[in-house]
Amino acid sequence: MPMSESRKAYLQIHFCVLLWGFTAILGKLITMPALPLVWWRMLIVVAVLAMLPRVWRGLRAMSGRLLMAYAGIGVLVALHWLTFYGAIKLANASIGATCIALATVFTAMAEPWLAHTRFSRRDLALGIAVLPGVALVVGGVDPSMRVGIAVGAVSAMLVGLFGSLNKRLVEHGDPLTVTAIELGAGTLALTLLAPLMSHVPLLADAFAGDLLVLPGARDAAYLLALSLVCTLLPFALSLVALRHMSAFAAQLAINLEPVYAIVLAIALLGEQRELTPQFYVGVAIILAAVFVYPLIGNPRPLQHPEVLGTSEAKGVAD
Repeated sequence: MPMSESRKAYLQIHFCVLLWGFTAILGKLITMPALPLVWWRMLIVVAVLAMLPRVWRGLRAMSGRLLMAYAGIGVLVALHWLTFYGAIKLANASIGATCIALATVFTAMAEPWLAHTRFSRRDLALGIAVLPGVALVVGGVDPSMRVGIAVGAVSAMLVGLFGSLNKRLVEHGDPLTVTAIELGAGTLALTLLAPLMSHVPLLADAFAGDLLVLPGARDAAYLLALSLVCTLLPFALSLVALRHMSAFAAQLAINLEPVYAIVLAIALLGEQRELTPQFYVGVAIILAAVFVYPLIGNPRPLQHPEVLGTSEAKGVAD
């Protein structure tokens, strides 16, 4: 008996979310500092997209004003990835994934302002509900990791900003072209930022690094997996899957990303030895709010799933 389109889409999106969950693990395994790690990841993806005629056709059809708008969003994307992997380097993969779960809160605050949607008291209430969880997470880790939590919260805030802007503009360009522009602009922004990072107190060791030094064989293999298997593959697959499933089902699946990441970090990196029960109680509170969101809301159809392309936090089905 052939599998239905909806069932196939459900399995595909869970596979995508599992691959996204590996981004935190690979970020921890790659020995490079956060800035060269993100720079190489973006450069590899842009190089692959530049080989597609569809991308160049979309670029020629785009106005200069829209191109600059996407490029500006790309700078925010680059800073999001930089702070995401910086949080992992400063703390661990579990903390990085937990902080990204806060993106739903920041999106709830940013979207009415940037995407011109109606303000939701429900969204604000859920945002307030996660604050005790954040307090427990902060109190449940070694003090040396708290800088990582702060950097991770900045990463989640950046998701709210560029995610809302992408929702506002995504329908105006081909998704692969938009991704190429955003990641290309992000690569350029990080190139300009690199000379400054070595002068940032507390963060230099986790972030700064020479962009032109080729990664070692092991890091290169992990970078290729991160760029091709955990970025381009799920991006393409999700574009297909999300057109055959409800917004509610998509949101529930996408909300599992931090869960997958934390479970993988425990299984592959043994991070449970670095964290206390208090941390996991806080995580449970944060994830409960994230999972409750689609249960009490009224999800709209996923007309533009392309906004998944450039984020570690994929909550677009609200």
